[in-house]
Amino acid sequence: MAIQVDFHTLIEDQPGPMWQAHFERLWPGYRSWYLRSGAVERPSYLDCRRAMRTHMPELAPLWEQLVELAGGGDVESRFLSLWCPPPYITGCSQAVWVDAQDLQEPVLLRNYDFAPGLLEGAWLATRWCNNRVAALSDCIWGALDGMNEAGLAASLSFGGRTVSGTGFGIPLVLRYVLEVAQGTAEAVKILQRVPCSMCYTITLLDRAGQWATVFVSPDRPVEVTRRNAVTNFQHEVEWEQHANATRSVERRDLLQAQIDGPGSAEDAVARLLHPPLYQTAWLRGYGTLYSVAYRPRSDGIELLWPNQRWAQTVADFTAGQHRIVFQPQADA
Repeated sequence: MAIQVDFHTLIEDQPGPMWQAHFERLWPGYRSWYLRSGAVERPSYLDCRRAMRTHMPELAPLWEQLVELAGGGDVESRFLSLWCPPPYITGCSQAVWVDAQDLQEPVLLRNYDFAPGLLEGAWLATRWCNNRVAALSDCIWGALDGMNEAGLAASLSFGGRTVSGTGFGIPLVLRYVLEVAQGTAEAVKILQRVPCSMCYTITLLDRAGQWATVFVSPDRPVEVTRRNAVTNFQHEVEWEQHANATRSVERRDLLQAQIDGPGSAEDAVARLLHPPLYQTAWLRGYGTLYSVAYRPRSDGIELLWPNQRWAQTVADFTAGQHRIVFQPQADA
């Protein structure tokens, strides 16, 4: 049975009726997820407000504005803070391609692997904190990956451990980075001080060509690395079942060879669209839903699928939509 996913833009400089409609469409599903262990298992409103004001002060007024648009309710406000949310697990591959001769600009590459029914499919272009940001949305205002007008691109992937603890959900951390940071060095400092609720890997690339891959966890110190290709483990596989099911080591090794080899950036982009990097296990919740190439130096962003491409820039982000049809195999 074919699976259909609609990708669409949401262009609104300041939160208003478009974001409000976005929230109302997604809220029933997110409410069920957020309360699946009961409301008492989630932090109180006061705890969430304190966390926002302490760790993300630049974002706190925006959070309050979004809460009002969402109806001002207690559960809505706690959810939108993403402070100590329920755990969630994705797949993903990501890499930084750099031309050793500097004839082509560096590119941040990523595949996003997840369940089709849980993808928002919204590509948000906003100016919420005086910084134009184009990002793929998650948790209604968080970011899976994106780029800002300063030329900072960022993406996330699951780090391969199920531990959860006190911190923010990673989509909001990535949103905060894109809203506030002007480059990789500033983004790294943010990731070093903002607590994250689960184990994730964030890859950063800026317009000057500076890049880093950062390991974050609720129970380990933040680690800034020069890993230019990562999948769903950090130093070593710690969740063997997940790594085997998602072919994490195989994907990493192939991606590493591609990044380190003599091929061009377009060769690396093309590799994202073929197995094993391109995964077809949509029915099991970790098929590839989109690939994306970020080129900060030229302000270019390109969403990719095997038979479609959708190019944008942060400066001239235009409205549009794409319908993508996935054809899962019975044994995938």
